[in-house]
Amino acid sequence: MTYEPIVRMDKRVDGLISSDAKLEAIVTGFGFTEGVTWINAGPDSHLLFSDIPANVIYRWQPGHKAEIYLEKTGYQGADVWRVGMPFTNGRAPEHPQFEQFNMFGSNGLTLDQEGRLIIATWGGRSIVRVERDGRRSVLADRYQGKRFGGPNDVVVRKDGSIYFTDTFGGMSKLGDDPSCEIDLNAIYMIRNGDVVRVIDDIPNTNGLAFSPDEKVLYANGSIDNYIRRYDVLGDGTVANGRLFADLREETGIGITDGMRVDERGNLWSTGPGGVWIISPEGARLGRIPLPEGGTNLVFGGADRRTVFISCPTTIYRIDTLVAGAR
Repeated sequence: MTYEPIVRMDKRVDGLISSDAKLEAIVTGFGFTEGVTWINAGPDSHLLFSDIPANVIYRWQPGHKAEIYLEKTGYQGADVWRVGMPFTNGRAPEHPQFEQFNMFGSNGLTLDQEGRLIIATWGGRSIVRVERDGRRSVLADRYQGKRFGGPNDVVVRKDGSIYFTDTFGGMSKLGDDPSCEIDLNAIYMIRNGDVVRVIDDIPNTNGLAFSPDEKVLYANGSIDNYIRRYDVLGDGTVANGRLFADLREETGIGITDGMRVDERGNLWSTGPGGVWIISPEGARLGRIPLPEGGTNLVFGGADRRTVFISCPTTIYRIDTLVAGAR
């Protein structure tokens, strides 16, 4: 299949992605994929990703089919019709392929400094770590005694601090759900076992990413299509929040959702019309059009120069000239 060419807005993008780079679908047929995470393990290197309505995490290895890696990665109960935001596959209700489902599985994934998998369980309304022996430890499910509404994205700093966005998405009636205990979306930090709210000025929190030196935290506004940046302070909290990129006037399928930073500090973010590449100063360098709305992305491969992009039904990849930040 042939996809739209890369939109080149600034000549600097030519040093990031070649003129002959091609988007490629590598695995498809899912409900709603998220949380793409590359596991660099030599010949056993592989990609992990969530399929939210299936409530599983898949494992994909080059040359192989995707296989279930973990089950019940979000909501743990059996009454799944009562949890998770309602969603559809984007078809009109009268279309013969229309599907409707609840989003009750896991969402964002990442690794901690010891290589253990960290899961934003969304429908499970918690942050969970998978231990070496396969046990799952709940790292946080409440703030000041109140239960989270649906952790969405999660990132880990080099000092081990975990940052995550909390939303209403884990509940079937969202903010009006009877089980809702926190009345706003916010961003939290887990540090030395304590849970601290660090950002509360984004009404629809979603994706997170750190600059290579971890002095800047990027956070986006989901359906509101903007990205903010914050200075990270010595204690891990943030200050001086300001608008970094405004995509509210852009058209095309997709929202500001998943984000990653390359080794030169450029931010790669899903958004309207595909994946946007934005310089550290906020200049728009280019855009990778996608056939579906992008949900997340990660730099992977042996040299971290392949970008894997999750969309609702399909995982795509494209080669780059720049590596992802470590």
